[in-house]
Amino acid sequence: MSRKNWPSEKIFNRLLNNKTQKTFWDNIHELRKRPNKEVYNRAFKLSNSKSEKEKIIGIYVLAQLGFDPRFQQLKTIELYFKLLENEKTPKVISAILSSISHNNEILNEKQILKLIEFKTHKFVDVRYELTLALSCLENENALKTLIELSNDKNSDIRNWATFGIGTQLDNDTEEIRLALWNRIPDKDEITRLEAVLGLAKRKDKRIKEILKSELENIDENGSLILESIELLNDRDFIPLLEKKIIENKTSKKVNEDWLIKTINKLNEK
Repeated sequence: MSRKNWPSEKIFNRLLNNKTQKTFWDNIHELRKRPNKEVYNRAFKLSNSKSEKEKIIGIYVLAQLGFDPRFQQLKTIELYFKLLENEKTPKVISAILSSISHNNEILNEKQILKLIEFKTHKFVDVRYELTLALSCLENENALKTLIELSNDKNSDIRNWATFGIGTQLDNDTEEIRLALWNRIPDKDEITRLEAVLGLAKRKDKRIKEILKSELENIDENGSLILESIELLNDRDFIPLLEKKIIENKTSKKVNEDWLIKTINKLNEK
């Protein structure tokens, strides 16, 4: 029998009793498709358990239970912040922050300030999930924290924080531009390219020479470079792109269709 035809209690039992994580997310995703009182109440009870495993299962089920709107979303958010008050286990904190990231559009100022308390947490996973929880928020304190996290020692955190301030927000301030410029020398390629994209989105003409250099060395991550060129909307790149198409016939470092698409975009404007 397919998982989608299993009773909800059977799926919960599998989550609670399976010895491996092999089907963990398959079971979580199936329960999330069932926004009803039975699933909600069972997950809510598990979230309040003293068992780390049970608590994490409940938290993850509630995170995306139903969509547009979530099932009892406000009650779920209140539960998450109640749990955060006394929770010390990094895995549980990470699960809560991850789950908040799927519901952060309804956060209030007090709740955002509570999240920010975790910005210097010693566990990388906690800071990483915090970065996701604060993303897309049009909030000054959240933005300042993302800027701080864009300097984190962990490259995944820097990457997502840079993406958060550069691409997911439309705000354009000197503080944001400075934060993005600070990531241009980043050793992590994706973080660096996210910074380039954020600056191109803000039409910062100073990024033009950086983009020319990136285009010279374009590779399989080239979609971010080409998207940046499209956003900067400078026709000076057309001959450079045409040259790159010729070179790419031999090197084959990048999808030629991407190059052609970018030229067409620039020609449209």
